[in-house]
Amino acid sequence: MKFLVQSLNTTLRGNNADTNTFAMRKQKTESVVLKQGLNDVQLDYAELRKAVLVLRAVNHKLRQRIIALLEEGEGMNVTDIFVKLRLEQSVASQHLAILRRAGIVYTERSGKFIHYHLNKERLSQISHLVEELLA
Repeated sequence: MKFLVQSLNTTLRGNNADTNTFAMRKQKTESVVLKQGLNDVQLDYAELRKAVLVLRAVNHKLRQRIIALLEEGEGMNVTDIFVKLRLEQSVASQHLAILRRAGIVYTERSGKFIHYHLNKERLSQISHLVEELLA
């Protein structure tokens, strides 16, 4: 996954991308044209930015450990997560917030506790995106 994000960032910064598009990041309606063999692939800048943010969310060793931990169980609260991973509570909460914003985890309230669960559909989408980018 880390390799994929680095490759995507390199591709976007390199000669394969339309550099004029990146000079005007403020405009949300811009598109990016990538060269793929003989074909050009046109990507919407806003959608590309969302994809990069999601890939960056999973491209962190601690967040990958959290994902692996959540895969083992039905759902965990932040206390369970920071105790098992031997983290500060604030660190665990910050990383869970990043995963939640990326749609990788979702929350369910049970009394005063908030339980985190993996969004397996979202992980499947990310996996499909990675496969497409590597093809």
